[in-house]
Amino acid sequence: MRYLDLTLPTPEGNLALDEALLEEAEAAGRPMETLRVWEAREPAVVVGRSSRVEREVNQDTCRELGIPVLRRVSGGAAVVTGPGCLMYGLVLSFERRPQLRRVDVAHRFVLGTIAGVLSPLVPGGVRCQGISDLVVGGRKFSGNSMRCRRDHLLYHGTLLYNFRLELVDRCLAMPPREPAYRKGRSHQEFLTNLPAEPAAIRAALVLAFDAKADLRVRS
Repeated sequence: MRYLDLTLPTPEGNLALDEALLEEAEAAGRPMETLRVWEAREPAVVVGRSSRVEREVNQDTCRELGIPVLRRVSGGAAVVTGPGCLMYGLVLSFERRPQLRRVDVAHRFVLGTIAGVLSPLVPGGVRCQGISDLVVGGRKFSGNSMRCRRDHLLYHGTLLYNFRLELVDRCLAMPPREPAYRKGRSHQEFLTNLPAEPAAIRAALVLAFDAKADLRVRS
């Protein structure tokens, strides 16, 4: 698996690069797997492919704060990203991993793998909760989603480690759907930062997916 640690200057460019890595793999005519890690330089709201912005996002607040609202290619609800939130993206091959064509199996495989390598970093360990969350102490620090194509899937998500959680309360409405374990908690009550250094998180992801070959992207 290739490894790319690259943050582009704009949030639009960063989202587009995740999609471009998926499209590159599809066009290659062979399995092409990549792990990418990045961290946005400024806050941004990112909504899912089918999200209703007017329902999920406090648009007036985002305009007041100058925070862009962008749309990703994968599903799921809106998230807020920015400094203190590592983002990862995995392009995985169905030829190498045919079991991942089942959505539930894909969630279990990726999240279980990440939980396994992050747990040693955190007292009490990391657990999978809901459909696509990672939690510590019953509070969510990672939300995830996927986009499937013919031969590959893109699985990507957030990893909060030093994020301004109050920003989520300000920018997002309560989600249209919530897992049972949330129990109606506000964003700030529900979310938490993973008590780990970003370098350790990056190293754990590289280990988890055996990503060895550094990838260079031409500007």
